[in-house]
Formats: sequence, C-alpha cells, structure tokens
Amino acid sequence: MFVQILILLVSLVTLVWSADKFVFGASSLARNVGISPMIIGLTIVAMGSSAPEMMIAATASLNDNPNTAIGNAIGSNITNIALVLGITALLHPLSVSSSTVKREIPLILAITALAYWMLADHNFSFTEGLVLLTGFFVYIFTLLFITLKRAKEHKIDDAMIIEAELELPEAVSTPSAVLWLVIGIILLPLSASYLVDASVFIAKAFGISDLVIGLTVIAIGTSLPELAASIMSIVKKEDDLALGNIIGSNIFNILAVLSLAGVIAPGEIDQDASVRDAPYMLGVTFLLFILCFSRRFGNFRITRFKGLLLLLTFIAYQLLLFSQLKN
Repeated sequence: MFVQILILLVSLVTLVWSADKFVFGASSLARNVGISPMIIGLTIVAMGSSAPEMMIAATASLNDNPNTAIGNAIGSNITNIALVLGITALLHPLSVSSSTVKREIPLILAITALAYWMLADHNFSFTEGLVLLTGFFVYIFTLLFITLKRAKEHKIDDAMIIEAELELPEAVSTPSAVLWLVIGIILLPLSASYLVDASVFIAKAFGISDLVIGLTVIAIGTSLPELAASIMSIVKKEDDLALGNIIGSNIFNILAVLSLAGVIAPGEIDQDASVRDAPYMLGVTFLLFILCFSRRFGNFRITRFKGLLLLLTFIAYQLLLFSQLKN
C-alpha cells in the first residue's frame, strides 16, 4: 500500500510538472514561429492549466474507469471555486474589472447547468460528451474571434487579457522549446497512467469508489497549480487574472475534460455523481455568480468574507463525502 501511495504522489507531481513544461515548450515554439502572444495566452497557456485533468480523463476512460474522470472534472471545479478562490480572497480581496471575466461567469454557470442536466439521469452518452467537446472548440474560436476583432478596432484594454500576455514565459531557442515540448508529451500520458492505476488500487484497498478518489485526492492535486497561479497573481496585483484563470479552468474542465468520459467510455455512471456531486458543483458555481454580481455597477469585489464563505462550502463538501464513506 505504501508503494502505491508513493507512486500516486510522485505521479501527481510529475503530471503537474510535465504539464508546465509542455506549456512552456509549446508557447515558446509558438512565439518563435510568429504567433501573437495574445493568442498564445488565450489558447496554449489557458489550456495548459487543464492539461493534467484532460490527460487523467483520457487515461481513466480508456482504462474503463470513467467515474475517475467524471470525479476529477467535478471535483476540480468545486476545488477551484471553493478552495482556491476561497483561499485567494482570504489572502487578498479581489477587485475585478475585466469584461471577459464578467462575461464568462454567467457562461460557466450555464455550462455547469448543462453538465448537471446531462448527468442527472445516471448516464453519460457519447452524444452528450460530443456536444460538450464541440462546445469547447466553439468557445475557443469565439473567444479568439471576439478578442482579435477588438484588437483590430482599438487597442485591447481588457485587464485580464493584458495580464495574461504579461505572464507568458520567456521564449527560448527553438531546439530548447521542442525539447521541453517532447518531454511534456512523453511524461504527461505516462504519469497519468501511473496515477490512475495507483488511484484505482488505493480505492479498492480502502473500499471507496473511483469517483471519490477523483473527487478528492486527484482533484485537489491537479488544482494546486491554479492555487499557486492565483496566489502569484494577487502578489503581482493581477486580480482579474487570478479569477480569470479559475473561471477559464472550470470551463475547460467541463467542455474538454468531462466530455472525454462520454466520448471515450459512454454509459452508466455512479449515481452519487448525479445526485450529490454534480448538484453541489452547480450550487457552488451559482454561489460564485451571486457573490460576483451582488454589486450592480462598476467593478465587482470578492471580499474576505466571501472568500471565507467559499472555503466553508469546500470544507462542508469534504465532510459530506467522508461522512457518507463511513456509512
């Protein structure tokens, strides 16, 4: 058992590290071939934060463990909002002015409601997964179209997009970029495979479901980069980017991560995902919507009190999960 736990932890660290190096290599290579930093920030870097979840979802689904993939997607969204944003706001209240962020908060609420509706019948079909995956590409192209259109009309003044461009890693030589890209491509699926295998072994040993492992250990582990990024954003006084990273990650988790479970391994899912976890994810997302739009005009603020409220919802969810395990 100790060996499996060690494999899980090492695999998790390697997964997160390799995702970071993959993004570094891909963004540097893209910059070297002349792609705009704005486009790199909105695509490669943005998707990089969800690369660990995507790889786990694909690996778990291919291994006929779709509940691990579903648990990871749902658990990551709950963790991002309730734990990551909660801690971030407790450390430093966020004042957000970005029109992109304000537009995406209602969008993530609508997408989350759609995901809940799809999972409510305890079945996740290929068609439903394909709809979400198609929505991912539509979202990316729409975001790029709107941003590029604004860039042509006038200078981009959206705080989140400006901050995202400034946060791009320094470009390296093309050979170095390719090297890091290849390292990421090799280690991402390899570490994900070991992580999923170790998680399934531990779940069976302790008599808990693949779903709960995905909701807890894997979800929290893969959300740690978001926590680190959010803390660094507030240190640099980039409030819009701190919230924007979380919202963007949650959109990707549903459209590009959850969808893989339906596309690769459609069929019946754990009923707890339908009646407990998906509703909780929707509730936490709705709470974020209410907290953000409680001010009608100007910037909206996520105060320390709101951060504490979000953190308490995370603690309550963990207590709910483990109280049901005892039963």
